[in-house]
Order: sequence, then C-alpha cells, then structure tokens
Amino acid sequence: MSTPAPGARSYSFPKEEHLCRKKLIEELFGRGSSFGLYPLRLVWLPAPAPTQAPPQVLVSVSKRTFKRAVDRNYLKRLLREAYRLNKYRLVEAANGHPVAVLALIYSGKEKKPFTLIEKKLISGLERLLQEASAPAATPVTTSRPSAAG
Repeated sequence: MSTPAPGARSYSFPKEEHLCRKKLIEELFGRGSSFGLYPLRLVWLPAPAPTQAPPQVLVSVSKRTFKRAVDRNYLKRLLREAYRLNKYRLVEAANGHPVAVLALIYSGKEKKPFTLIEKKLISGLERLLQEASAPAATPVTTSRPSAAG
C-alpha cells in the first residue's frame, strides 16, 4: 500500500475513532453539551486543547423507535457513512477543533433518505465548531452593573 500524499484527505473511519469505552460514554452523557437538528442530535465533550486528531464517535439509533434491528442497522450505516465523508470539516478546521468525544444520535421517528441525513450532519458539524469554540474565544468574566449602585 502507498501512503497518501501530504494534504490528501482521508475518508476512513477506523476502529480507533469508534467510541467504545463505557466510562467515556457515561461521562459524555453525564456532562456533555448537546443540540438537536432533526432528525439528529449531537452530544459532545470538549477537548482540553484544540486538536487536529479526529474525535472518538458514537453512533446510536433508538431501539424504542425502531423495533427491527434491520432498520436500526440501516440508519446507523447511513450515519457512519455521512460522518465518514464529512469528518474533514471538523478535522481540517483552522486552528484545530475543540471536540474530544462526539455522539451522533438518530432521534427521528421514521427513516429519512441519506441526502437529508448528510445535509443535517454537515450543518450539525458546522454548528458544533461554532458552539464548541465560542466559549474559548470569548472572555469568561463579564461586567454587570451592580444593583446597589
């Protein structure tokens, strides 16, 4: 196998990028931030410092909503494929990205086509970059007028 040329995009989604550790998953859902873009919900934990390394990703589809495993597996496959093709938007962000762990949850009630899922995932990744890097860019202390004054 030949090594990719410098600057060439990698569209892989190797096992190392899959989130499997139970402790990390509990921490993600315990203290992670989230937002929804129907039919998706994104939950993430910030990284200690901006990084170029891809985050560990968890893909989930509700067993309550989709009773048949065939349907759940199909939707998870679509989510993984959409992420695999568009993760460069996160990884190649200027000055790195602030995401360490990411969960992609399909929260819709019916199966949607791949084009819609991919479109929502792209806008979700862009929103994630804005929201995750906003606290680091703005100062934490704000001045408020005092009530006594």
